[in-house]
Amino acid sequence: MQKQKVIIMANDSTYTYNLRNEIIERLVADGYEVIVVCQLLLLQDELKALGCRLINIETNRHGTNPLSDLGLLLKFRKILMEEKPAVALTYNIKPNAYGGIACRMTKTPYLPNITGLGTAVEYPGIMQKISIKLYKAGVARADCIFFQNKENRQFFEEHNMLRKRCKTRLIPGSGVSLRMHKAMEYPEDGNKINFLFIARVMREKGIDLYLGAAKRIYEKHKNVMFHICGQCDDEKYIGLLKKAEKSGYIAYHGEQKDMVPFFKMAHCIVHPSYYPEGMSNVLLEAAAHCRPIIATDRAGCRETIDDNKSGFIIPIKSEDSLVEALEKFLSMTCEQRRDMGLAGRAKIEQEFDRQIIVKAYLEEIERIMH
Repeated sequence: MQKQKVIIMANDSTYTYNLRNEIIERLVADGYEVIVVCQLLLLQDELKALGCRLINIETNRHGTNPLSDLGLLLKFRKILMEEKPAVALTYNIKPNAYGGIACRMTKTPYLPNITGLGTAVEYPGIMQKISIKLYKAGVARADCIFFQNKENRQFFEEHNMLRKRCKTRLIPGSGVSLRMHKAMEYPEDGNKINFLFIARVMREKGIDLYLGAAKRIYEKHKNVMFHICGQCDDEKYIGLLKKAEKSGYIAYHGEQKDMVPFFKMAHCIVHPSYYPEGMSNVLLEAAAHCRPIIATDRAGCRETIDDNKSGFIIPIKSEDSLVEALEKFLSMTCEQRRDMGLAGRAKIEQEFDRQIIVKAYLEEIERIMH
């Protein structure tokens, strides 16, 4: 008997392995043939080792060229027609929009996951109008739409992007693999308190706020180091970071494949983002590793923290509030910081175990199959 096929459409292989490996592993174990359609970057061998097949497709996730996007839609359609999957799982903005339209064209059942709105959708303007129409077309015949936070679902409802009687499910982001992201011993204070920023280096992720707050803190506290891990999305930051490193309190490490050593040395993860998140995977992983968090009061960030218990929630775009939170953290004892990290781990175990998401997907796939 031929295996039923499940196609996963996402931006790239790095994202897919890091955040979707458990669902792939479970589907393969349950006897499905899993095909991952994405741009092949890092972690291809790791994906193949899970038992899935890979198809390369250039998603060009930041591109806005209509002809290029039309080409992407046609490629998705061609793959679906050739593979004839029983169901497609779509993630990220372009796979959700163009992959979803391709699923409609080929009458393929599909389950989109709204992993965040993106700046084009969230902020008013001509790009928002175009993006809303594309997204609406992409999810129009979805069998169920997964949302990672209430605000994203509310946005879809307010902008009439959901058809009547459309089934939706709220899930805790992408969850965290408790197997891969284990509890870590909290570092001693030693000579330095290490703060860590993990994100694409871009304005909306709060890098300017982080650098500004770091300078102000260092003027009063010389026993601090502010680390940065992430790819520079804007070239202007390359020179800025090199200049900042000369100050002696900034260390830029670039994009890292293995974050474990950085989580181990970090006393606190700082995420002053005002980017339209689905659910911040950085914060989920940080808390899973028993690290306190300072993050902004916006959807996709606030849900991961119990304020004043596992970290501090601060207003968006407020450097003063970030400085205040950093000062508060520095005034704590090592034991208090350790307890804060343990509270974060307990929250993750209770609310964000990735097996919760795997179970939700299996239920919807089972419903479609029957």
